[in-house]
Amino acid sequence: MSTTPARPIRAGRLARLTAALAVLALGLAGCGGGDDGADPAPSASSGGSFPVTVEHKYGSTEITKAPTRVVTLGLSDQDPVLALGVVPVGAIDWFLERPYGKWPWAQPLWGSTPPEIVGERDDYNLEKIAALRPDLIIGLYSGMTQEQYQKLSQLAPTVAQPKGYADYAAPWQEMTRSAGRALGKPEQADKLIADVDARFAKARQEHPGFAGRTVAVVDPYEAGKYAVFAPSDPKVVFMTQLGFTVPQTIVQAAGKEYAAEIGSERLDLVDVDKLLFLTSDASAEPRVKADKVYATLEVAKQNRAVFLPYENPPLGGALSFSTVLSVPYALDQILPLLGDG
Repeated sequence: MSTTPARPIRAGRLARLTAALAVLALGLAGCGGGDDGADPAPSASSGGSFPVTVEHKYGSTEITKAPTRVVTLGLSDQDPVLALGVVPVGAIDWFLERPYGKWPWAQPLWGSTPPEIVGERDDYNLEKIAALRPDLIIGLYSGMTQEQYQKLSQLAPTVAQPKGYADYAAPWQEMTRSAGRALGKPEQADKLIADVDARFAKARQEHPGFAGRTVAVVDPYEAGKYAVFAPSDPKVVFMTQLGFTVPQTIVQAAGKEYAAEIGSERLDLVDVDKLLFLTSDASAEPRVKADKVYATLEVAKQNRAVFLPYENPPLGGALSFSTVLSVPYALDQILPLLGDG
């Protein structure tokens, strides 16, 4: 086997890779999105004691009363807000795909009131946001700048990224807690988190064979090229919460990056007990199985690899989205595919 070292995926390349995968994973068949000028139905928030103060990346924000018109600006912020019983009046788009309307774990909670689209990714339309008359703006899973925060704060109390985390790096638990504090529902947020933790505990109890088994989560994004995700990536965290472990060789290969980029010659890195491939199209699985180096691995010979599509059904999408709503969906859908470890 070649000793060619794996290369960590640098920020720019990883961003391009992630964007490309998201375009494929978030393909949307067209959900209406509040572009007709109609005034969206107000959010609903009740319970909790106000005023509350929420700390975040740019300081702290006081919210004096229960919000009734909430705008979410993070790419996945709508999920914890919906889980807490609040329907945002405005949300952000990703790639003009209206992802808020696609995911099966969130669709029922939107009901018949899709949000107004107030920007794409971190490009916010202040005029649209102002027109919604928000009384709370949340930008947790975002790259909101301080300048944007200051402008948004002139429109309504604004909660930026969680304090102490890099942009887009806060775990779903912290995003849920931040949303709970902002909405005056901290106890409900804690219960949601505890319920998911209990689901993982039950899964570990019912599948003791997962404990200590090695795992790798990989995206075969091109022929002969693979992204091996680091232990800090939410998709890998999901697996380690089930009891699996990540080999030290993968930890070293990824370094401080989110993933290591390897060629076929370094597939020895992923010759593990359970290998998850996240696939963006139907050609990925046969392409991987046709890789002559992959065919030599024990994980391939013993059929210990699982291929999970990003969509149809959105198994990889649920792992990647990693929210208080998508994680339980992923548990329901993926556990039966893992066998006993």
